[in-house]
Amino acid sequence: MFSRSTRRAFYSIPRLCSTLTEYMQAGKLKSMSKAATEPALRLFFALWPNDAERTALASWQSSLHALCGGRVMRPETLHSTLVFLGAVVESRLETLCLAAQEVNFRAFELNLTEARYWGHNHIVYAAPGTVPPPLAELVDELEHGLGKHGFRLERRPYQPHVSLLRNAKWHDALLPSLPAVRWRCREFVLVQSLSDAGGPLYRILAHFGV
Repeated sequence: MFSRSTRRAFYSIPRLCSTLTEYMQAGKLKSMSKAATEPALRLFFALWPNDAERTALASWQSSLHALCGGRVMRPETLHSTLVFLGAVVESRLETLCLAAQEVNFRAFELNLTEARYWGHNHIVYAAPGTVPPPLAELVDELEHGLGKHGFRLERRPYQPHVSLLRNAKWHDALLPSLPAVRWRCREFVLVQSLSDAGGPLYRILAHFGV
């Protein structure tokens, strides 16, 4: 038979384990609650045109809108997405910027020469005839660096473009040729996506590059 003190110690073990489990679960729930309530920003990396390049891109919109209808993107929102991140909690912003700073950026020219139409999402966009190698390398390095720092990305083939019209309607025929836009890319930016009654709004949070 166990002594009284041994019986007391023996029967206290399940009670102790139960208490530890409760503490662990409480800590886990607290951590999960913090992650769930921490502010998150909708973010992406992009190429951002200067005023002259933006004006040249916006000049395509009126003739394309006459053909395809839809909603004209506000000139101040025109950009070319490099990597879309989605929701990122504020505590990860420093790591996100570190990943961008590690990229070996080389300046390049992006010549937008064609207007094209995506039927699956009804977008008319400006596109280059070819992708400059430094641009392809930039996207590849960004995706690799972000993955190394624990960011999960939706992998899809990269297609450089600038959305000009949304909710447009067109068919398989080629859209007319328009004056080429020479975009001198000397940096890339981290952008927060917002919106108002007029559509999407973007705020630049950081600049990277040359």
